[in-house]
Amino acid sequence: MGLNTSAEAPLPVGQVSRLIGGWIERLGQVWVEGQITQLSRRPGAGVVFLTLRDPSHDISVSVTCFRQVFDEVADVVSEGARVVLLAKPEWYAPRGQLSLRATEIRPVGIGELLARLERLKRSLASEGLFALERKKPLPFLPQLIGLVVGRASAAERDVLENARRRWPAVRFEVRNVAVQGVHAVPQVVEAVKELDAIDEVDVIIVARGGGSVEDLLPFSDEEVVRTVAAARTPVVSAIGHEPDSPLLDLVADVRASTPTDAAKKVVPDVGEELERVRQLQARGLRAVTGLLDREERGLAHALARPVFVHPQRMVEIREDELDALLARARRTLGHLLDRADSELAHTLARVVALSPAATLERGYAVLQRADGHVVRSPQEVAAHDVLRARVAEGTFSVEVSSLGVPEAPEAPAATAASE
Repeated sequence: MGLNTSAEAPLPVGQVSRLIGGWIERLGQVWVEGQITQLSRRPGAGVVFLTLRDPSHDISVSVTCFRQVFDEVADVVSEGARVVLLAKPEWYAPRGQLSLRATEIRPVGIGELLARLERLKRSLASEGLFALERKKPLPFLPQLIGLVVGRASAAERDVLENARRRWPAVRFEVRNVAVQGVHAVPQVVEAVKELDAIDEVDVIIVARGGGSVEDLLPFSDEEVVRTVAAARTPVVSAIGHEPDSPLLDLVADVRASTPTDAAKKVVPDVGEELERVRQLQARGLRAVTGLLDREERGLAHALARPVFVHPQRMVEIREDELDALLARARRTLGHLLDRADSELAHTLARVVALSPAATLERGYAVLQRADGHVVRSPQEVAAHDVLRARVAEGTFSVEVSSLGVPEAPEAPAATAASE
């Protein structure tokens, strides 16, 4: 319910604090899970003071409990332990401070932690965060490597020394973070995001040495897993040793069994690469030499062919063939000309034999009237008509003296004349 207040009618601090306390008193008991970051057990004091922190966020709350409540778990609970407690929110009005009054404390066992991790693993896997198709390939030779690691840790030394031993020119952008405890999750998340935002960083290595399940819990935190899944830069997980398998190993693009193995996977060995280059050079030289040898043998074989040994032989053979063809053509043309000449002479003889001039040569004459019409019958002329007579040697005029019936022997002559 809102309060009717104004600058002219404000509420005193004490009243506001009491009102807040009244609202909080309405809250019932709740089960709360967190990690103990501070533990104060003063000798002779009947109250134990705790600070309970959310492992995934930078949020903490004060907890108080009676000594007898804490003594039940004092042997198994210390700073850094995860606990579940039943508590009721309380408001300390004089100082305006919120706290929890715990009536029961239960340590979170390894079995329960592993069961929770398994449930979280199945949930994230169902979202596809561990799918192989999401994995990004590592660059062949990264120019700048981001390293998220504990300060002055053996993991940092292993990665840096092994990487520089393999490729002396490699460069690192190191972010030192807490790798266990309550500050681990936010610092790892911030470091990964910061390195992922740097364009020059080609790959990010998250490294830590081995440890217990509780020590490696920050690298199975949901926020860390989702941050790595959202990174655009390839991420290599190098957490713990071979038996250790936090959820970060599943979401990372590449899993390395140790920090040293991460350096070997990310950075190529300069000696191995030089040897590979030498092998490729030798292989290329062999290939080129083999090609040249093969082409040289082919060229020698081609030059040994007769066409190259005696190139004029082809011309000589063609010259003989050309002479033979030319002689054949001449013979053929001669035969054709002879045949045509014979046929022409025969035709000429026939023409001459059938020519009217040949008839005239034999003593016949052709009579023509004045209009040039050839006289073929006595009925075509009359007495005293002047006709032109054509003989072999020329023409002359004749006069018809009389008309009569031609004699029988003369009939062939008249026929010939008409022809």
